Amino acid sequence: MNTTTTPTNLEKVSNLLQVISPAARLEILLGIGTGEACVCHLEGMFSLRQATLSQHLMALREAGVVTDRREGRYVFYRLCDPALLGLVRQAAQLQGLVLPSLAPSPDCDCPNCCGQRNSPAVCSSC
Repeated sequence: MNTTTTPTNLEKVSNLLQVISPAARLEILLGIGTGEACVCHLEGMFSLRQATLSQHLMALREAGVVTDRREGRYVFYRLCDPALLGLVRQAAQLQGLVLPSLAPSPDCDCPNCCGQRNSPAVCSSC
């Protein structure tokens, strides 16, 4: 096996950490939590422009960190492995920090969802 073209285990770990390291991506992971979150919920939660949020979500999706599902014109994201939240929280703990719990509630109240996550009017901006 040619190791110059095949990533080693350490390189794979390094790549994962690089993908999730921007603060905005860590916020997104916390915002998704152990459930799922629609794009407009994340947009409202972090006051990120939709284009910026989409770029971060694309990088996380391409790295296999998140997966999406489409429901009509609405897109919902969830973590491929919720254990990743534990890694983020442990990293914060090593720094003596406590991270906020940002996971969305089932009755999302973000400006775009209007508290109706499962209705046809959900996520009008997605």
